[in-house]
Amino acid sequence: MANKAAFLDRDGTINRNVPYCSKPDDFELLSHAAEAIKLLNDHNFIVVVITNQSGIGRGYFSEETLAHIHDRMKKLLGERSAHIDAIYYCPHHPDEGCQCRKPKPRMVLRAAKDLDINLKQSYVIGDGDADIEMGRQVVCKATVRIGRSVIPNCSFNALSLYKAVKWVIDQ
Repeated sequence: MANKAAFLDRDGTINRNVPYCSKPDDFELLSHAAEAIKLLNDHNFIVVVITNQSGIGRGYFSEETLAHIHDRMKKLLGERSAHIDAIYYCPHHPDEGCQCRKPKPRMVLRAAKDLDINLKQSYVIGDGDADIEMGRQVVCKATVRIGRSVIPNCSFNALSLYKAVKWVIDQ
């Protein structure tokens, strides 16, 4: 039987959005993000981060630097008993026309195959239109938009990752 998952955007959803975050020390979890991810862990969701990281393609930082940033994210989450099961990222510049950059679904489809995920039982949560569109393209169970602006093309709008996850758990 395939697993259910929560596909989470990174910047602006899990952490404070620092444009082209290029230093591990600039990575800061948003309030209650760790608690939200722990709730997902506790409810047997596979937690997958899906993130566009065009700073690599733009030459602002390297894949090695991104690995250090993700190590910091995992450490900060681990200190609060939360964990991410996998991270998929697109390193390309938006003008490259790659097939992995959100809203294209390649990263989610690859994660679903790698981790035996049932997309019809899974959720996409993010703060951007690209996140919601990606979720619609893979026909996931629901999409949740984080932020103050309400958009009609998602399943639920929430002010924070924690509120989004509470809604997911209640489904």
